[in-house]
Amino acid sequence: MIAQRIGSRSTRRQVLSAGVGLGAAAVFSRISLAFAQDGTPNASEEALAIVGDVIDFTLTPEGRWNGPFSSVTLKLHQGWFNGGDAWFIRTDASDQTFAEAEELVHVPLLKNALEAEGSYATFYRFVDGADDQRPVLSTVPTEENFTSAFQIVDVAFSAEPEALNSAAAVEDAAAAGTVTLTPTGIIVNYPLVVWPDGGLPVDPDLMMPLGGGPLVEAPDLEKGRVTFKLHQCYPGSRYIATDTSAVPMAPMMGVVGSAPTQLLLEAKATAPIYVFGNGLPGPGPMGFQPSIFNAKAGDALWSPFWSHITLMWKDPAQATVLKSEPEVLEAVTSGQLELFNGTPDTHPDGFVVNCPSPVLAPNTYDPAQFTAAATPTT
Repeated sequence: MIAQRIGSRSTRRQVLSAGVGLGAAAVFSRISLAFAQDGTPNASEEALAIVGDVIDFTLTPEGRWNGPFSSVTLKLHQGWFNGGDAWFIRTDASDQTFAEAEELVHVPLLKNALEAEGSYATFYRFVDGADDQRPVLSTVPTEENFTSAFQIVDVAFSAEPEALNSAAAVEDAAAAGTVTLTPTGIIVNYPLVVWPDGGLPVDPDLMMPLGGGPLVEAPDLEKGRVTFKLHQCYPGSRYIATDTSAVPMAPMMGVVGSAPTQLLLEAKATAPIYVFGNGLPGPGPMGFQPSIFNAKAGDALWSPFWSHITLMWKDPAQATVLKSEPEVLEAVTSGQLELFNGTPDTHPDGFVVNCPSPVLAPNTYDPAQFTAAATPTT
């Protein structure tokens, strides 16, 4: 395989000013990347950065570590939580116009979160405000109500603007009549990276897909950027992991807990992800072949909030590479595969994992490159 890297947003736009369409013809950056069966590049497919805040990405570890994953560097955004600094990334939005304007992935299913009270938090966006005003978040991972799904609420001052640095301060100002709050109905996926007295863990070993943490290195707050592990998934998608509704399992998955996102299952704001628990060794989260989305990231049926499903081959020696949801369901129907909501231990109860997909790229999995499966981490 070969590695590909893209530079700054301005450089990418200069190289490919035409961009590409995804969903509703939003413009994204792209680079050429594809592989013939002998591993040499060809021009039939492309690797795409489908989130505008992608600064850089690679598709191989380039000798930097031995783990079966690559990396993506994203822009960090700074907000406030209870007067302290909160740094987050932006990946997805329920509203098409907003997603196109902000260069996020349009995820229509996220709008369904509005039907499940408690499944989302509040992101206060200031229409006007003091010069040093930042957005205010109502929660962070230290809170029991934490979720990466936020509804954007616009804040407009009716008096002289002053900096408001907490949700309580915003609500007090609204009660006093100095600001007006307008819920937009837009649900966004803004995972937290750094928050007061905490942050996503950095994996010190960089050997396992999950486990040690989702970050390759400590966030660079001075430059406002963070580098995540980037994982391969069928069809043609690369994803990161940030949080899960399976709170007790979060530490061993290397992410943070988010109990409210469990409600997204009932709201039908999630999409299935099929994770292999045995079979052919590979770079998947449990040490086997790559997982399978129900659709390519960015398609209307896709959501970054996974409904986690574990697949187990009844005879692992007969395992073959599966690359799509129809192939999975056919193997389940024929009795080759067993399907478990969540994991075999949690079935029939499922759980949600937040795995945004900022990059599309051709799948390059070759089971011959893997000699033994890694120890399962979920």
